[in-house]
Amino acid sequence: MRSINKDILKLAVPSILANITVPLVGMVDIAIAGNLGPHAATMIGGIAIGTMLFDLLYWNFGFLRVGTGGLTAQAFGKGDLKESASILTRATGIALACALCLIAIQWIFVKAAFLVVDATPEVRELATRYFFIRIWAAPATLSLMAFKGWFIGMQDSVSAMIIDLTVNGMNIASSILLSVGIPSLGLSGMGFSGIATGTVVAQFTGLAVACAIVAVKYSRKIFRDFTRDDLRHVFEGGQTRRFFVMNADLFVRSLCFIAIYIGFTTISAGYGDLLLATSSIMMKLLMIFSYFTDGFAYAGEALTGKYIGQGNGRMLRSTVLWTFVWSMAIAVIFMGLYYWEGEWMLRVMTSDMDVVESSKAYLPWLLLMPLAGCAAFTWDGIYIGATASSKMRNSMLWATLSFFAVYYSGLAFGDWTAGERLHILMAAYFAHLIARTLHLSINYRRSVLII
Repeated sequence: MRSINKDILKLAVPSILANITVPLVGMVDIAIAGNLGPHAATMIGGIAIGTMLFDLLYWNFGFLRVGTGGLTAQAFGKGDLKESASILTRATGIALACALCLIAIQWIFVKAAFLVVDATPEVRELATRYFFIRIWAAPATLSLMAFKGWFIGMQDSVSAMIIDLTVNGMNIASSILLSVGIPSLGLSGMGFSGIATGTVVAQFTGLAVACAIVAVKYSRKIFRDFTRDDLRHVFEGGQTRRFFVMNADLFVRSLCFIAIYIGFTTISAGYGDLLLATSSIMMKLLMIFSYFTDGFAYAGEALTGKYIGQGNGRMLRSTVLWTFVWSMAIAVIFMGLYYWEGEWMLRVMTSDMDVVESSKAYLPWLLLMPLAGCAAFTWDGIYIGATASSKMRNSMLWATLSFFAVYYSGLAFGDWTAGERLHILMAAYFAHLIARTLHLSINYRRSVLII
């Protein structure tokens, strides 16, 4: 027991330390936008819709992290270092090709997206400006997904932490500097556009750090026997087919995430700028606990893949048990945090008192989400390590069905106000977490305990 908990904490703590900075980036972006001028709700809405557009894109490529992490962990468990090198090379090559495609279709994507996304003209103009700046970070963003998955699979969450801290720290600093400037030195900022520009700077800085870590730490150990001939054949063979089969399942899973996220954001956008700002802030607060839970999910992913690779069923079961113990402890802590400090957290997010007062009515939802959310996120990590992609796909299909079924059936039972409809929307989000948790729990023995 002591050994497995030591391994879990060794992997989880660096990830948690890095993940703590992730919500800070979103909070800082919203805080900057909310204090740039008199139209705070519109600025926050522009950030929310602009961010959603990138989620539409990047969630489709989640397999670059998820698939890379699971396959690398199993290769590490088997001691197959050459395959570990092939996985990283294959994943980064695919990432760069995908990024070039995204840059090429950026104008078409934005035009198509706003045929579906409902927003006021002011919010739409800001979101479009944000998108056309930040899209140039795509090569770095997608490549970093592959690097992060690979480091986690190699049981090296410290390197993943260094990259995340670099990206997120640089994102916060550069976004503030580029948007606000340094008034004391007579340097004016770019305003709203500086937020997106700061993200581009941060992503490429992170990519440079990731490449440096691989060159210094892994070039001799992992890539020593990786020849030019291996490079030419990196996209051939059974492992490559396995990678793409997994990716097909994970792509469908990503589409389900996107459907839920689009549904949540576009539905709330239809309620006006005030409730859009409210729902955006609530989602940011809601997801803070996930960045702590994800640390243990990453640990579960790395250790599950490692022990499946080794064929060690006893340690696999121990990993699952203690990963859940740690994750559920996080859930309880955050339920208390939301209860006692929820209103203070709202005031940190925005100085607009109309948005604060609107958001207070939805704080009780934060007390319900952590238990279901932590369980779902933890199962995701374990299933990734087991490369059980088909079950992950099916869990999200059921979750998507649950989300829309709860929302639209809720609307059918009354003539609700916009504020009441947002409560129904929060209930639908809660239902999707429950559906994920139940499906993955039911299929655990036949999908994960395969040794």
